[in-house]
Amino acid sequence: MSAERLDTLEATFRRIATTRMRGVPVLHAALSVQAVGFVREPAAAAASASAKPAPTPMLMGVLVTPWFMNVLRLPISAVADGAAAGLLPVGATAARGYGEHRLDFVGAHEPTIGAFEQASLFSPMFSFADQPAAVATAREVLRLLRQPVAASRVAA
Repeated sequence: MSAERLDTLEATFRRIATTRMRGVPVLHAALSVQAVGFVREPAAAAASASAKPAPTPMLMGVLVTPWFMNVLRLPISAVADGAAAGLLPVGATAARGYGEHRLDFVGAHEPTIGAFEQASLFSPMFSFADQPAAVATAREVLRLLRQPVAASRVAA
């Protein structure tokens, strides 16, 4: 996993916070942009999508911003053409499974990071008192998503 890739992700959304989102009333001033818990996504999760191309290695984690908290699927290396990487087209949606959970992802693109997918967890972010509370929630979400399917459910 590239620390530089996550630095670029955070820098991109910090820039969005000070440009496109500046002055928008959904910004929570006590929060900042932070990439939480990004690790290489298991191949099984990528294969659960209806995409036809061979899956590109992805990072999966949570992006906390002052206006949203989303699960992101981010190619390990930037790709301009999401379809070629097995990602959803911008604006298209698909459910993806993680353990016992299914999330609805939307295709997205930012020029500095390329194509990616995101699933909304929270927006706006006013229910969080501060950054540590938001990050703790992001870590708990990831813990739940990364749990294997319960053995009792597999046998049923």
